[in-house]
Amino acid sequence: MTPSIRSERKYLEILRILAESHEPLGAKRLSEKMAERGFVLSDRAVQYYLQYLDEMGFTAKVGNRGRLLTEAGIAESKLALVEEQIGFIISKLERLAFRSTFDPTTGKGTVAYNLSLVREDDLPGVTAAFDEVASAGYGFLNTYRVVDTDPRIPEGHLGIMTACSVTLDGVIQKMGIPTRLEYAGRIAVDENGSASFLDLIGYRGTSVDPLHLFVSAGLTSINRLVTTGAGVALANVRAVPAAAGSRVEEVVGLMEELGFAFPAGRGIGEFNLPEHPYRLFVVAFTGMNMVGNAVEKGYTVKTEIGAGTTPFEDLMYATGSR
Repeated sequence: MTPSIRSERKYLEILRILAESHEPLGAKRLSEKMAERGFVLSDRAVQYYLQYLDEMGFTAKVGNRGRLLTEAGIAESKLALVEEQIGFIISKLERLAFRSTFDPTTGKGTVAYNLSLVREDDLPGVTAAFDEVASAGYGFLNTYRVVDTDPRIPEGHLGIMTACSVTLDGVIQKMGIPTRLEYAGRIAVDENGSASFLDLIGYRGTSVDPLHLFVSAGLTSINRLVTTGAGVALANVRAVPAAAGSRVEEVVGLMEELGFAFPAGRGIGEFNLPEHPYRLFVVAFTGMNMVGNAVEKGYTVKTEIGAGTTPFEDLMYATGSR
């Protein structure tokens, strides 16, 4: 790749999306597809990137239908390194976990968050969907904040901040316990509260955030879960040394007291995950359950997972607190 494009992943993702498409794509459709891959960009921002790609000779306009890759663009997209594609998502989340400073013993510090973009007219319906998940206790932190001043929010839209579950990884790391984010998966919960995984995708084997994949593919039944008590939600799995089990259980208990949500058994060493003599799995619900419920109701929600960090009180005492 040319140096200017190699250093900006958004260019690379646009090239990949166009390479996978059999028809021209406009800025609006590209923005939607970028959001599915974890990149929140307004139509206007996508248009800016496309203009640069046009100038580089990698894309060409097809009337009013959108852009296609040129031969040069096809060749350029094929040069992307496989290691780059696979390592990006997990590297981003691990950096965010390291940057979070939340301390559950004091309830202070910063937590990682996701940023969802919704149309202003859709906000009442989307927040109602978020509220359903919050009331049922299936978000990672059952609160959220509506924001309108973030520069990433396009005109006519509002942002919704939800806690990102990599906050847990940051907390465990700062206790001096090694932790490794392993999987994202669909977790089936029954009327008795017991849970088991239906599917798992390893974070280190994908170039797209697995949670986006499950939601965009319509593989959840979060609304059924929050209304009937049984359904399919989203959770992720990290591994810690088995010897640290009691310390991790203690910190999870402190986080639960502050409003964080975990599956049955506090998410520790349960479920149908493979047993390991030296490692213990810790499972947490994800803030994407709120997004998933809204998407199931037909709303368009573009979400950047791991969008940054924010003080815990900004989310704890925010719109939608429960």
